[in-house]
Formats: sequence, structure tokens, C-alpha cells
Amino acid sequence: MTSLGRIRVGTSGWSYPTGRGTWNGIFYPAAARGGARKRRGRFDELAYYAEHFDTVEVNSSFYRPPTPAMARSWVSRTPPGFEFSLKLHQRFTHPDMFERAAGEGSWTVRPKDLDEFRIALEPITRAGKLGALLAQFPPSFSASDVARDYLRWLLEAFRDYPLAVELRHRSWSDDRRTTLEALNEYGAAWVQIDEPKFGFSIRQDFQANVPGCYYMRLHGRNAEKWWRHAAAEERYDYLYSAEELKPFAQAVLDASRMARKLYAYMNNHFAAKAVANAVILKRQLGQPVEGEFPPEFAARYPEVAGIVATSPSLL
Repeated sequence: MTSLGRIRVGTSGWSYPTGRGTWNGIFYPAAARGGARKRRGRFDELAYYAEHFDTVEVNSSFYRPPTPAMARSWVSRTPPGFEFSLKLHQRFTHPDMFERAAGEGSWTVRPKDLDEFRIALEPITRAGKLGALLAQFPPSFSASDVARDYLRWLLEAFRDYPLAVELRHRSWSDDRRTTLEALNEYGAAWVQIDEPKFGFSIRQDFQANVPGCYYMRLHGRNAEKWWRHAAAEERYDYLYSAEELKPFAQAVLDASRMARKLYAYMNNHFAAKAVANAVILKRQLGQPVEGEFPPEFAARYPEVAGIVATSPSLL
């Protein structure tokens, strides 16, 4: 397989049905009511998404682990070769957030939590459609002795799966050698991220650290709305220019000399900007852009003109 065949580009999530940042009427056809993509009387967003990209990052698993039935449905609605990367549930990475959501007084990870997540993954792994598991830690997760011990425990707990670890506090990159020792011992990819930079933000070189997997996430650069916003979706209201994406395309190509599988996910999901940037990144990587897009998509994002094929009748 060529290096380009080992690189997968997609978006973080595929379903954004509400809010000012909805994908409906932009990436998903405005009149999407069924047709060939009908599922239980509704337009099948995942099936449609999979006509355009060969991977997706599942963010919903952060809030609620999928059931095996849900995972089987995802597998059945996507073509052979499609891959899912799943974010670990917040119980594993965000204790404060989990306590608020669950209403529990003290945080702990129980053996049954590991078992439930592994069982949920089984239909995806059995179908050969698992990309990687994403352990995304909050910016407050700094490199203390306690934090390092917990990270090693998590790496051990999920060592049977491709694991990518997103660390966002600068203390991890300030002691780069120690951080790499832990990740490399378990073959875990150090997630390379782009987001607004602050004094505590991690510093990265966008190089691959293990041969198994390379994992990149681009969150956008909306510094003004990063911490203060009326709705959480506003944080991701940012469109990368083609020039801004070029260094990331080169970083992925450079990493392909070492890594066997590479994933690049766009998380600037507001109003399908992630889709537009994923399309541009695929072109910069020399990959074909599959599927047809609504004319509304090309009209909203002129940067994709000449890259995507459009059709007014997609249903």
C-alpha cells in the first residue's frame, strides 16, 4: 500500500443537526428526506458521509459509550475499508466533567467500565473497522507524578488497541523525553493538535513518535471564542485557509515515512467547515475527493471549487 493509501482524512463527528453551526443544508442536502440513503424513514447521514470520506472520529462516545447494537449499525451502514476512531468516555479522562454529568460524589474507573467499553468496540474491531482510540485529556491535566501514573495505567488498560493520547498542558512537552518514554513503551501515538495557543498550551513538532499510528487533530484557531462563548459550537467556528493547511499536509506526508497508519481529523465543525477543510487537505495530500456535494456547499466555501463535484439532485 502506498503512503497515500495509509493516510485517512475525515472529520470529528458526522451529525450536527441543530444550532447555527448545523451541517444540514450545507453538507447534507437541504431536502434530505430519504431516497437511497433512507434509514427508518430518515436521511442516513453516516451512509452519506461515508460516500465522501473513509474515516470518522466518533465524539459521541465521550458522552455516552456506544452500545454493541449501535456499533453494529455503524458497521453495516459504511462500506468495507471505512474506519472509526472513537474518543474514550469522559470517565477515563475528565473526572470533574464526569462527576458533574453523573452526579457521583467521587471519581473512579471501575473494571466494569473497561469491560463495557471493550464490549461496545467488539463489532467494530471484528469488522476490521477500528482506526484508533482517542484519549483526550483536558488542559488542566498537567504532568504531575499522579498524572503520569494514571496515564501509564490507562495505556496499560487499553494496550490491546491502537491508542492516541491528546495532552494539552505544556508540562508534557516541557519534559518531552519522559512523556515519549511512556507513550512509546505502549506504542501509543502522541496526538498532534492545532488550536489557539496560550501560555500553558502544549508545544509540538508534528512528528510521528511510533511506527504503528500517527494521529492529528485540527481544532481551529478561534481564540476569541475559545473560552468565552454563548454556545460551545462557537469555539469551532474557524475555517483554515489552503495556505494554513499546507504545513499540516506536509507534516502528514513526512510522518508517513515512519507510521503505518495515519489519521487526520478536522474538528472545526461549525457549519461544516471541517468538511471543507478535510476536502482541501485531501487534495493537498494528492488524494481523490470522492462523492458529490450539494451546490450549497460549494457556494458557501468557494475554496473547494474545482475540487468537489456538485449535483443538485443527491437524493
